[in-house]
Amino acid sequence: MNNNIAGKTVLITGASVGIGAEVARHLAARGAKVALAARRKTMLDGVVADIVASGGQARAYTLDVTDKAQFGQVVDATIADFGALEVLINNAGLMPIRPMSEVNTDEWDAMIDVNLKGTLYGIASVLPGFIQRKRGHIINLSSVAGVKVFAPGGTVYSGTKFAVSAISEGLRQEVGGNIRVTCIEPGAVESDLKHSTSGTAKDTVLDFYKQAIPAASVARAIAFAIEQPADVDINNIVLRPTSQDF
Repeated sequence: MNNNIAGKTVLITGASVGIGAEVARHLAARGAKVALAARRKTMLDGVVADIVASGGQARAYTLDVTDKAQFGQVVDATIADFGALEVLINNAGLMPIRPMSEVNTDEWDAMIDVNLKGTLYGIASVLPGFIQRKRGHIINLSSVAGVKVFAPGGTVYSGTKFAVSAISEGLRQEVGGNIRVTCIEPGAVESDLKHSTSGTAKDTVLDFYKQAIPAASVARAIAFAIEQPADVDINNIVLRPTSQDF
């Protein structure tokens, strides 16, 4: 039973690999129409081809989530191509882990632009339409690092993810009722995110991710939030490997 997923159009950012690609495959298999957005169009096309070959409906859109105008264009294109947009999944993210004492402001800027501004631009692009139609679902990817500060090394990353968690809760309070808001807070999940780290913390991060759970675990959590009846809002889901202390 598809339980409120079949027929819905879902836009997923950062959908070329990892969690985003797995979520797209999983939701398409449940009958959703999926719009995959990311910067690497060639990789998106490969995921779309897999979904279509399995009988699903999917399209790819080039998107840099730090480009506010482009985000709006992708939302418009998704609605034009599929006829509607019911769910936005703000999944795109960066996680360069580095002690603050190394003062890499380029990495700080990148995390603020992608993790925080990218989420806000996604919300801004869909919210007016959701309010007008009195329905919609916004799903934001935070992290366990948005529940507990990941330090040393992940202080700025935690800052951006705490902000995503706070924005999700504030948005829920402001527009809840017909519009649902879910914040997903994963621990170590197998994805390309761990490769954002370079320098002194690289080996530590790669070692930490040896306990990672599959991206399919997050896909199932997201499907659970979407499939609920319209009057049920799953606000927060924290999931992590059973072996993960943090």
